[in-house]
Amino acid sequence: MKIIQKIGLIIFLIGLAVFTAVPLLGTFKLDQNSFDSIVADKNIKSEVFIADINQNVVGKEFSGMQGLSPLVANALDNANETHVKNKEYDKKIYTSSSDMATLIGKKSGTGFIANNKGIMWFLTFGLAIIGALMYILPNAILLGKKGIKNDGVYHESATNKGWIAWMVFIFLVSFYLVLYFASEYAVNWTFIVDPISESLSGNPAGHWFVYGFMYCVVMTVMAARMYIKYRHNVYQMVRTTSVLFFQIVFAFLIPEIMVRLQMPYYDFKNAFPLDYDFFFQWNLKSLLNSGGIGLFILVWGIVLTLVFVPVMVYFFGKRWYCSWVCGCGGLAETLGDPYRQHSSKSLFSWKVERWLIHGVLLFALVMTALTLYSFFAETGTVLGIKTSSIQNLYSLLIGSIFAGVIGTGFYPIFGNRVWCRFGCPLAAYLGFVQRFKSRFRITTNGGQCISCGNCSTYCEQGIDVRAYAQKGENIVRSSCVGCGVCSAVCPRGVLKLENGPEEGRINSTEVLLGNDVDLMELVNKK
Repeated sequence: MKIIQKIGLIIFLIGLAVFTAVPLLGTFKLDQNSFDSIVADKNIKSEVFIADINQNVVGKEFSGMQGLSPLVANALDNANETHVKNKEYDKKIYTSSSDMATLIGKKSGTGFIANNKGIMWFLTFGLAIIGALMYILPNAILLGKKGIKNDGVYHESATNKGWIAWMVFIFLVSFYLVLYFASEYAVNWTFIVDPISESLSGNPAGHWFVYGFMYCVVMTVMAARMYIKYRHNVYQMVRTTSVLFFQIVFAFLIPEIMVRLQMPYYDFKNAFPLDYDFFFQWNLKSLLNSGGIGLFILVWGIVLTLVFVPVMVYFFGKRWYCSWVCGCGGLAETLGDPYRQHSSKSLFSWKVERWLIHGVLLFALVMTALTLYSFFAETGTVLGIKTSSIQNLYSLLIGSIFAGVIGTGFYPIFGNRVWCRFGCPLAAYLGFVQRFKSRFRITTNGGQCISCGNCSTYCEQGIDVRAYAQKGENIVRSSCVGCGVCSAVCPRGVLKLENGPEEGRINSTEVLLGNDVDLMELVNKK
C-alpha cells in the first residue's frame, strides 16, 4: 500500500508541475479578424490603442503571455495617457491592462495547449486527481481500525510548518495572486477547461470558471480523505457530503446552467454580506432588467439574509451555514483540515479577531448603505465620497487579498479558518445571533475530561475548548462554527453538539483556585 502511495505522490507532483508551468507556455498569434471583434465587442474608440496593437501585436507570434502581456499593457497605458492629456475622455479605455491582455490572449491562443485541450486536461487535472487518490485511498487500510488518528502531526513537514508546508503556502498564494491580479497568465488554464465550460454554459471558460472547477475538484478529492479519517463519526461524514453537494450543485453547476438559459449568474446559497456586491448598482440594475427571475433573485437574496439566515441560526447555530453549506467553509474543512492545529489560541489573537471581523462587517454595512443611497438618489457620490471608490477598496482589500490570498493561501501557516475567523462579515453576523439568540451549544461532561487537550489543539477557530470541558461548562461562543471536530477527537466522549432550550444555555462556572484565601468560604456557599 505504501508503494501505491509513493507512486501516487509522484504522479500527483507531475500533474501539479505541468499545471504550474502551463501559464508560461503556449503560443499566441492575434489575427486581424479576432482583434476587430474585440474592438467591436468592447466598443473601443481609441485609434491610438488600435494602431499600437495593429503595429506591435497583430500577425506576430508570441511564446507565452510574458511576451504578449507587456505590449498590451504599454499600448493601453499610452493610449489612455494620450486621451487624458487631450481631454478625450470618451476614447479612454476603462478595461484594466490585465483584463485586456486576458481578452487578447484568449482570442489569439494557438499551438499545442489550445489545440489539444483533452490531452492537457489529463496531464494536469487528470494526473493530479489520479495521483492524489492513489495517495489518499490506501489510508483506509493503513490507518487501521476506525477512530481518530493524528499521530505524528507535529513531526511531519507538511503539517508542522516545515518546508513542504511553506511550498504549499507559496503555491496557494501565487495561484491567488495570478487569479486576482494577473489573470492573463491563467489563459492557458482556461483553454484546458473550455470543453467543460461550453458544455455547461455554452461559453468558453474564463479564469473564474477555472477557479470554480478547481475548487470543486480539490474539495471532492480532499473529501475522500475526510471520509477515511473521520469514518468513525457520522456527523463528519454527513457534514462533508453536505458541503460538497452545496458547492458543486449550488455554487458551480446551477449558476453555469442559468447562464446557458440566459438568466443571471447567481449562487442561491451565497448570502449578504459575504456576497458583498449583491447591492452594488451594476448588480441591482442587472437583476431588475432580467425580468421575473431577476426580481425573484433580488427578493430571495434579501429574505435569505434578513429572515432565513437568523431563523436557521436560532434553531441550529451558525454551523448550518459555516460548516454545512458555505463554500469557504467547505474548502477549509477539506483542503484545510490537515492544518487546523495551527489556529492560534492566544488571548491576543482573540482580541484581534473580535476587532477585525466586526470591523469588516461594519465596513460592509456602511459601504452597502452608501451604495443603496447612491442607487436610489441616482448619484455617484455621497458626502463627497465616490461610491465606486469605496466598493473598489472593499473588493481589493477584503474580497481579494483577505478572503483569497490570505484566507486560503495561509492555510499551511495560520490554520484553515483564517478568513472565517478574522474576516468573514457573514460569520460575524451569524455569530451575533448565535451568541445571544440561539438554541445551539456544545455541552461538556467535566467529570469525564482527562485534560488531554485534543479538543483545543484541533479547534480551527482558536477556542480553548479544554478550559470549558474541565469546568463542565457549555461552550457558547460567537466564533464557534460547529464543525464538531473537538467532539470527534475527544477520547472520552466529553463534548456533544446540541440544540436545546435557551434557558440554562449559558452556565458559567467559577473555578476554585488553590491559592484563593477564601477557598473554604466558597466551598461552603456551593
